[in-house]
Amino acid sequence: MWSASDYRDRVAALVPPLPVVSAPLADCLGLVLAADVVAGVSLPPFDNSAMDGYAVRAADLGETTVLPVADDIPAGRTDVRPLEPGTAQRIMTGAPLPPGADAVVQVELTDGGMDTVTLRGRVEPGKHIRRAGEDVVAGTVVLRAGTVLGSARLGLAAAVGLGELPVRRRPRVVVLSTGTELTPPGEPLAPGRIYESNSVLLAAAVREAGGEATVLRFVPDDVPAFLSAIEPYRDADLLITSGGVSAGAYEVVKDALSDRGVEFVRVAMQPGGPQGCGRIRFPADSTGFDHTGAAEPTGPDRATAAESAAVGPAAPDRGTAAGSAALSPTAAGPTGPNRGAEVRQALEGPAAAGSADSDHWAAGSAALNHAGAESAGPDRGAAGGAAALGSAAAGSGAGDSGGGLAVVTLPGNPVSAALSFELFVRPALLRAAGHAVVDRPRARARTTEALRSPSDKVQYRRGRHDAGVVEVVPVGGPGSHLLASFAESNCLIELPVGVTEIAAGDEVDLVLLD
Repeated sequence: MWSASDYRDRVAALVPPLPVVSAPLADCLGLVLAADVVAGVSLPPFDNSAMDGYAVRAADLGETTVLPVADDIPAGRTDVRPLEPGTAQRIMTGAPLPPGADAVVQVELTDGGMDTVTLRGRVEPGKHIRRAGEDVVAGTVVLRAGTVLGSARLGLAAAVGLGELPVRRRPRVVVLSTGTELTPPGEPLAPGRIYESNSVLLAAAVREAGGEATVLRFVPDDVPAFLSAIEPYRDADLLITSGGVSAGAYEVVKDALSDRGVEFVRVAMQPGGPQGCGRIRFPADSTGFDHTGAAEPTGPDRATAAESAAVGPAAPDRGTAAGSAALSPTAAGPTGPNRGAEVRQALEGPAAAGSADSDHWAAGSAALNHAGAESAGPDRGAAGGAAALGSAAAGSGAGDSGGGLAVVTLPGNPVSAALSFELFVRPALLRAAGHAVVDRPRARARTTEALRSPSDKVQYRRGRHDAGVVEVVPVGGPGSHLLASFAESNCLIELPVGVTEIAAGDEVDLVLLD
């Protein structure tokens, strides 16, 4: 039996660092910068007014001064004339300061005159003036490689003239649930069936972790249908399945992949013990998997197995493409009823871009230090005057870099699937995308209830914990099917191996989810 920490390391090794791409700023939110950003211009780029008012020479002002208004300077004007002694120029916020002016009198301290203006009070030189380079000096590094790009940092990149940035692209993940008992949400529920929720849960978790999710909602317990569903997506960075990995008679994922490069193990945790991971070995030619001898369902479900092989992918995250190639099915793969037209649907997105060969990314002269980055194809000009980057071939990525499609097979019970993603998959995706911090924050608190746990497993109970409060309230029991309690919780209560009983009032370790 694997420990949870060892299995986490094994999953992390499946997803190597993702390629560096040149992405438009609008697509970079939450991504990790792959090279230092150097300012190509100073901020502000010129001396300008911090107020609507009048540009003056401070020495010309007394307690009350009347000056002729020699000019009017709106923001954006470029032909600014020098300020003559004994005159004023009306000026707007952000407009360039005229040569000779050393102060601005805000309009509220004047009569607002157009031909002449009455100014009340004296001002010190430099009053209400923003000096060039006061915020940023051209040539300095304004964003460091490894920075997670939030709104303010993207605004700064735009302010120094960049339209694109070098980032590690988003991981492209395929999510697939299995089970003949599954029914799509929104359809009538027949006796003995349940609504399929894992693909919704897992795809949302992928997106929360910064990835792009292509959803194949479910396949029945049918090995040929399962293999046909996944084969077109061999260029994905990761395949996540849920269900079909335990010890039952109809474990389709285990039956399909146990002899194709995936190892199925048990992890010493509760819930979520049955797990599997590895790299799926695809046929070298384009004829697809050999399904000869594969187990097939019998009885009334057999007639509809092929037709229900998959449901099309969820709507694409067009705002989060980050310049990565669309994840689309490859041409290779079987034909016929098991493939299903729905399986061939995929997300669309802009083509990926690769990297160039210098040390920094800067307006006018930038490029990126791309050690370990993947690139191919002709150069293209980067927006905002940035250096050209090579565009990566569409579909290039981590999917086949280790000799097959990386796959993590999760248990089918929803809490087991969600917890397994949280502990194993989320850190792997974040690390591959360049994040330095991949773990959730932790805390300690006193449990309000007594808890029991098996001695040979780490148990994760759901709980609610408010910041600044010393107590945590367990929510629901340890069952892997209790999705409502998981939805209500905002933390995990971690009961380590060897601990069998926790008394009410004892301190416990928490993994904070919100």
